[in-house]
Amino acid sequence: MTFRDLHRPGDPFILANAWDRGSARMLAAMGAPAIATSSAAHAFTLGRPDGGHVTRDESLAHAKDLVDAVRVPVSGDFENGFGHDPDTVAETVRLAAGTGLAGISIEDAALPDDEAYSFDDAVARIEAAALAARALPDDFVLVARADGVMNGHYDIDEAIRRIRAFDAVGADCLYVPMPETVDDLKRVISATSKPVNVLVAGRYSGLSRADYAAMGAARLSLGSALARVTHRAIHDAGRAMFDAGDFSPLAQAMPGGEVDDLIS
Repeated sequence: MTFRDLHRPGDPFILANAWDRGSARMLAAMGAPAIATSSAAHAFTLGRPDGGHVTRDESLAHAKDLVDAVRVPVSGDFENGFGHDPDTVAETVRLAAGTGLAGISIEDAALPDDEAYSFDDAVARIEAAALAARALPDDFVLVARADGVMNGHYDIDEAIRRIRAFDAVGADCLYVPMPETVDDLKRVISATSKPVNVLVAGRYSGLSRADYAAMGAARLSLGSALARVTHRAIHDAGRAMFDAGDFSPLAQAMPGGEVDDLIS
């Protein structure tokens, strides 16, 4: 089954965001049908914050590392395409495809600031990306993200206006991270006949795959949430050790042999 074939509205697959070769291999071994990079999780591994602090070359090299690590499709979280102008976004699509990625997502936040691009600029950037994707020799799934609701720069009506325009200029999958309510999420999914990605994080982690299927979602990504679960484990064990000399959290460690089996 191709990466595109996994995108079935009403039968969502879990796109498991990894942050290194080991996490990608573990997730694939446990049944992930596809892997994705996470811009935030990758930045954390470099000791940097999320949001425009990783270069395009670094992201491409990281993506290639994950592509080489697993036998399932890999999609790239490529932030704003690493440039403001449409031509740069189109070039990012071509470079991403050259690493072996099966697709990428492009957002409408003008990083490193999270201000939203104007409507016209946002649509022009996705149109350029879509034209570049369609000119590739191999199939490539372009996801267009409207991040302004999550970042607090526009409302759900504007997000829906944007994803409908992204749909019209050739995006393959649409994505509005973290709508304020489940009803808003349902509106997003109903706004297009194309597949919709849902970010399963924060308040949305309380819903099940069956819940998302009933809404008509096609894809469930994790963003940096799984990576931050590991950071929670580091934080909690570290506080216990350094504040109280308590090493008991280490007893919860996964046996090394089981990790070896999954990553190999």
